[in-house]
Amino acid sequence: MLPVLLLAAVTTASLVTPHASDLGFLLGAIPPLAVLSYGPLATAVLGVGVVVVLHLPATHLNRPGNTDLLTIVFVAVLSVFVSYVRSHRDAQLDTERAIGEAVQQAVMPPLPVRVAGIGCTGFYRAAQNGTLVGGDFFDVREGPRGVRAVMGDVQGHGLSAMATVVSLLGAFREAALDQPDLESVAARMDRRLGLDSAAVRHGELFATGMLLEFSPDARVMRVVACGHPAPVLLRDGQAREVTVPPGAPFGLGLADVGPPKEVAVPLGPGDRLFLASDGVWEARNPADAFYPLTERLAAMTGTASTELPDAVWADLLGLRYEVRDDATMLVLAPGAPPA
Repeated sequence: MLPVLLLAAVTTASLVTPHASDLGFLLGAIPPLAVLSYGPLATAVLGVGVVVVLHLPATHLNRPGNTDLLTIVFVAVLSVFVSYVRSHRDAQLDTERAIGEAVQQAVMPPLPVRVAGIGCTGFYRAAQNGTLVGGDFFDVREGPRGVRAVMGDVQGHGLSAMATVVSLLGAFREAALDQPDLESVAARMDRRLGLDSAAVRHGELFATGMLLEFSPDARVMRVVACGHPAPVLLRDGQAREVTVPPGAPFGLGLADVGPPKEVAVPLGPGDRLFLASDGVWEARNPADAFYPLTERLAAMTGTASTELPDAVWADLLGLRYEVRDDATMLVLAPGAPPA
């Protein structure tokens, strides 16, 4: 609206008083300003309007000479061309963004509200501006041995990590159906990433991951950690990290040397699991202190599962913590849905 308001303001002032004749130079800025907001047709109309206003006797504006008039016309024509290029580029960007959204839906489709009795709530914020998919990933799948979930963090972030995310999610989704235990699922994902890294010259791909499995009756959870922060158990108004033996990240070739160990955690009614990526755990405040996720979660145990990730994100930003990596959160609530 600025170009239109500027044209109206200068025209009105010049009609009201002859002392406003010195404002005519402002009209030359209208076509370039129109490029920022309008298409080529509207830019051309504003350019013609500038030339008309300059030549109206009633405006008392200094009539431009031939050289000045040619300059104004040239600027207007050039602005129309730039506006056309910008409009074409914006349409291209809209198409690319639509493709990016389709890719995100294909790679990480929205989690269902429940997967075989396990309530699911996911949260994702990519660190790289303008991207929808980064280096973090999560998924929840039902299999013959219960519900299995994964959260991982690939080396790097942004579009460069997307191929690795796709590869690891594919390996997990197959292994979740075929493998007898989580340790075998972790081995399958480690092998997949190792093969991908070997196919890349000077490839040093690795990823951290956390694997969970819920028994069919949702009374026992099994956990395997591969270099990823442990899940936080929310129980009876308290929050505590689940003790899990640390295993090597995927892709380092250490699975045979020190394979990750599976632990079983009994679950009770109302228990919930909160998983977060390094982007949340390692967020720093101006004093360079890490975000105390477990402590802050203890104060949010009364928050509904579907609202918990947004509450943590709002708390993190409200306390002025800086997120330097992809931020991912996943809440898993075993048991019957609330009334």
